[in-house]
Amino acid sequence: MEQVNWFDRKFDFSSTQNIMPSLIERLEGTPVRLREKMRRIDPSHYVIQPGGKWSMLEHIGHLADLEPLWQGRLEDILKGEKELRPTDLANTKTTEAQHNAKSLAELLSAFEQLRQTTLTRLRFLKDEDVFKSALHPRLKTPMRAMDLFTFVAEHDDHHLVKISEIENLVANGLL
Repeated sequence: MEQVNWFDRKFDFSSTQNIMPSLIERLEGTPVRLREKMRRIDPSHYVIQPGGKWSMLEHIGHLADLEPLWQGRLEDILKGEKELRPTDLANTKTTEAQHNAKSLAELLSAFEQLRQTTLTRLRFLKDEDVFKSALHPRLKTPMRAMDLFTFVAEHDDHHLVKISEIENLVANGLL
């Protein structure tokens, strides 16, 4: 089964129910799922770059690289900004970060610490904050705080799938 390219994904942010508590739980679980996934993978596979694409370590580093963006976008929404801050669609930070030279422990720790900061902020939101919005610069659609973190949770899962895809290619002798 082939994963849809992230930039080709379509999102439906029409829910009127406050699902933020469930999203917080899901987001809190990403570092745990990631740590468990990596525990089962041979460390020699961590830096394999299939077809010149990101390695497992680069996918993990990317999650940490983007966490400040999610935090900043939440602040944009809460401050009443009209549009969310843009991201670097070329992912220059990840490309230049040399994540393959870092240890798994270092990358996981960095991600966990950044994610904890995000979660702490989310836990203090008021109900009305969850429904405040700003325009997403690429999707050109209003994104509420709740939608932003649905997007983040989906982004987390996308990169966990990419790590699994690399491991499956190696396990099937295709790399």
